[in-house]
Amino acid sequence: MLETRKLSGGWGPTLVNEDVSLRVASGETVAIVGRNGVGKSTLLELLVGRAQRRGGGISLGGNDITTLPVHQRAKSGLCYVPQGREVFPSLTVAEHLQIAARPGHWTVPRVIELFPRLGERLASHGNQLSGGEQQMLAVARALLGNPRALLMDEPFEGLAPIIVEHLVHSIRRIVQSGSIALLLVEQRVDIALDLSDRCIVMDRGRCVFEGASADLARDENQLAALMGLGH
Repeated sequence: MLETRKLSGGWGPTLVNEDVSLRVASGETVAIVGRNGVGKSTLLELLVGRAQRRGGGISLGGNDITTLPVHQRAKSGLCYVPQGREVFPSLTVAEHLQIAARPGHWTVPRVIELFPRLGERLASHGNQLSGGEQQMLAVARALLGNPRALLMDEPFEGLAPIIVEHLVHSIRRIVQSGSIALLLVEQRVDIALDLSDRCIVMDRGRCVFEGASADLARDENQLAALMGLGH
């Protein structure tokens, strides 16, 4: 569903990612892990068109989206839950959901059923929500675009354990509900491996390992070495 071919790029003159090739199938969850600063978030920004591409290509559902602007990638079915949530402070929860909605499986009632707390805060503005509520809203907003591929950048960052547990459960339901291809960047390696089918480890802007998440989770020595934690 989502594929990159030797994708390279970054910010301005700075090249962050080099020759990244990956595939995510419909109904599959792929996690990207690695130390801070290795280019994980920039890769997602390249995919959605906010960072500057220097080379390579991107396909969604077999269609080339390499040169499409951000809004057309979203219309094509590539939706994004950015790090930092990027909720609009002046819009209410209801307005966030209304402007994001496109025809498809995910509707406003369905995302409220997934995140009941949002149903209680429909009249609240974005800047009145807690961090956990903002993250729920960011995920719900992306789902209402009825994505074919969903990108999530560190969705558990800075959240209380009980909120993390709820979000993990919700992401499992999202994956089980249809044929969304999910690409997850997450600093919490234990959660990333638990949620995903395959795992990609990045270092210095490149993919240095790809394999089954369950296998990597069982091999603590290999995981530590790949993450730069080995002695």
